[in-house]
Amino acid sequence: MSGFADRGPAGRGAVALTRKLPYWVLAALLAASCRAPAAGVGHGWSGSVIAEPVPAPTVILTDTDGRHFDLGREALGRITLLFFGYTTCPDICPVHMGTLGSAFQELEPEVRDQIRVVFVSTDPERDTPEVLRAWLDGFDRSFVGLRGSLDDINGALAGLKLPGVAVMPSEHEGEMSLIGHPSAIVAFDREGMARVRFPFGMRRSDWSRDLPRLVGEF
Repeated sequence: MSGFADRGPAGRGAVALTRKLPYWVLAALLAASCRAPAAGVGHGWSGSVIAEPVPAPTVILTDTDGRHFDLGREALGRITLLFFGYTTCPDICPVHMGTLGSAFQELEPEVRDQIRVVFVSTDPERDTPEVLRAWLDGFDRSFVGLRGSLDDINGALAGLKLPGVAVMPSEHEGEMSLIGHPSAIVAFDREGMARVRFPFGMRRSDWSRDLPRLVGEF
C-alpha cells in the first residue's frame, strides 16, 4: 500500500477508516502491506528506484532542540533517509523505525556516520519536541526529529509526489482529525536527490544489505 491514514492515537488506527470493507478484503490489504519486498526489485534494491529523481524539499522545519533545519540544504553531503509519520501511529511508524534502528546498530561506524535518518511529524500539535525526541530515542539516538506547520509539511509531501495529507480536519463535530502519512521511506543521495523509495515491510536484512550500498553508490 502506498500510504495509510490513521485516526487519532494508537488503538484507533486504519481499521477505523475501513469498517465498510469486507473482512477478507481488509486482511488481504494488510497482508500486502506487511509482505517483505522481493529481492531484485529496482535493480537489486529492496525498494524501487525513482525513475525521475526529485530534490529534497526546500522547507525549513524545527528539530527537537528548537533549531531551524533546512531540509534541502541538510540533505547535501550525506545519504538521507526521510520518513513522514507520527508518534502515536499504531503500526507502520514504529515498525519502520524499529526495523531501521535495529539495522543501524549492525552497521560499521564508517557506514552509519554517512547516513542521516530524518523523521518529520505529521502530527506536530501532539508531537511536541519532548515527545518526539523520547520516541525516536527508543529506536536510535541519532535519528533527527522535525516539526513544522501543516502547510509546510503538506507542501513537502506534494513536492516529493508522496501520497497522504498530514492532517485532515473531521467534518463532524467531536470527532478527531484524520492523521495521514506515506508508508515509504525515501532515500536521497549526497546531491540531495531522491533516488530510492523503500516500502513498508522492509526487513532488517534488507536494510543491512541496502544501507551500505546507498553509501557506496550514491
